[in-house]
Amino acid sequence: MSSTSAPPTAGTGRTTATEVVLPGVVEPAGLQVRQRSLPAPTADKVEVAVEASGVSFAEQQMRRGRYYDQPAFPFVPGYDLVGVVTAVGDGVAPGLLGQRVAALTKTGGWASHVLLDAADLVPVPDGVPAAEASTLVVNGLTAWQMLHRAARVRSGHTVLVHGANGGVGTTLSQLARHAGARVIGTASPRHHQALRALGVEPVDYHSDVPARVRELAPSGVDAVFDHVGGPGLVDSYRLLARGGTLVSYGTAATRDDTGSGRLPVLLLVARLAWWNVAPTGRRATFFNVWAGKRSRERFRARVREDLSHVLGLLADGVLTAQVAARLPLDRVSEAVELAESRTVLGRVVLVPTPAA
Repeated sequence: MSSTSAPPTAGTGRTTATEVVLPGVVEPAGLQVRQRSLPAPTADKVEVAVEASGVSFAEQQMRRGRYYDQPAFPFVPGYDLVGVVTAVGDGVAPGLLGQRVAALTKTGGWASHVLLDAADLVPVPDGVPAAEASTLVVNGLTAWQMLHRAARVRSGHTVLVHGANGGVGTTLSQLARHAGARVIGTASPRHHQALRALGVEPVDYHSDVPARVRELAPSGVDAVFDHVGGPGLVDSYRLLARGGTLVSYGTAATRDDTGSGRLPVLLLVARLAWWNVAPTGRRATFFNVWAGKRSRERFRARVREDLSHVLGLLADGVLTAQVAARLPLDRVSEAVELAESRTVLGRVVLVPTPAA
């Protein structure tokens, strides 16, 4: 739906937004819910009523003060969102009003209403529910770009997905299967049946993973997607066939450590660079969804292209959204605890708090 009503005047403060604040390094119960007056959107900006925002691994690290480039405390977390445009500023087409959109935000998404640059919005196809769409914003974008831009996976390839039950893992596995690849995925046994339903060959991550993967793929795999890092990264690299690619995209192994959140990432990147110097016929790379943001228009164009493609696959029924749970914004502490429990398949999603 759309509206032709005139955009509001900036600075009227006509919307009261509810938002979650991360005040510092706290347990999930320490997250704060507050309200503040939201000004009307200024030129080239829009107001979005948030319908869904996921709980990702990034927020788990931010809560511990260990995300590589998180802002100073306090701030509003929320790596992405899906919602409806409720007001537009000067220079924004009035036809955008009432449209459901997605946005990659890094922070700020855990709120009832937000102000965003109109240029950062990606349309959500008709008929796709907000919670389902939200599972594919950062997760789908990350999965698509790692699969097709970083590893260049093709039909007939065999890939290993660590944490195949997670938000990125379930999406990555489905996209790889859609591309014609064979998928081996690590997960707890409780998730193996669900992974088989997605076409994944599951491996218990508590077992001797390298030995089991070698049994399934004696010649090695064409790509490994590793969000864990730590000592197991060496095994991931050694499981590659000649010409294969290791895509590292996280340091989950250090999530509960103390000290610098930057050092594990820097050490990981240095190790990958060193491996690329060796003439092994294998490649290693670190994936960062924000790479290239300095060229802002090119970055936005790439996000629109890739995310639109992924959301289109969801609308067409090629992808199945894995929503682990929907919890209202005022129960954010429960949502974070659930997401961090490592017991869920897919993504925990925050939705609006029902009106009293």
